[in-house]
Amino acid sequence: MKAKKNQPKARIFIVDDHPIVRQGLIQLINQESDLVPCGNAEDACQALENIEKLKPDVAVVDISLKGMNGLDLIKNLKVRCPHLPILVLSMYDESIYAERVLRAGAKGYIMKQEATEKVLVAIRRVLEGQVYVSEVLASKIIEKLVNHPTLENHSDMDRLSDRELEVFQLIGKGYGTRQVAKELHLSVKTIETYREKIKEKLDLENATALVRSAVQWVQSENVGGLRV
Repeated sequence: MKAKKNQPKARIFIVDDHPIVRQGLIQLINQESDLVPCGNAEDACQALENIEKLKPDVAVVDISLKGMNGLDLIKNLKVRCPHLPILVLSMYDESIYAERVLRAGAKGYIMKQEATEKVLVAIRRVLEGQVYVSEVLASKIIEKLVNHPTLENHSDMDRLSDRELEVFQLIGKGYGTRQVAKELHLSVKTIETYREKIKEKLDLENATALVRSAVQWVQSENVGGLRV
């Protein structure tokens, strides 16, 4: 979808806590005749404030942000700007997060490892009101719908709520209970409750097993202690 003569460019707002990523996306978008970056933010609070003011045509959002995460940002944006198409661009494995962001209200999910051309395809796809996911993920989603799988067929991570998954991830990055509470702006008691629910859902015997499982999962996702 290229801009026609006298047709205004589609305005793109970028939310990512890495300045280099934001700058790279701005440069990429600036090279296109039909797209233009209209603003950017490093965290969800900035994003909510500026998106409401600037009214972009699309928001490109990362999942891992300082403070409120990308999933919560999407849910807030769908309340405040219900018609805003949102594309998630993240390092996280799409098999874990893509369906979650789509349920939260996003229109697409693409991993940062993809070629820049695919990022532009994804932006234009959601601009047109369509949903963008990889061909592999689209096949998996269709297969689920056709086979009507039971909960037992889902992965262990599918059993966790969005918040439980976030707590599990922080535990895997080495955060203690108080650190998780501070990071998520929740009480220590609330985090302890989440820990118990996670242990129950993942069939983990104790706190040591929980930490071990979380660390192994974070390492397998190749996110380690870094925000991506």
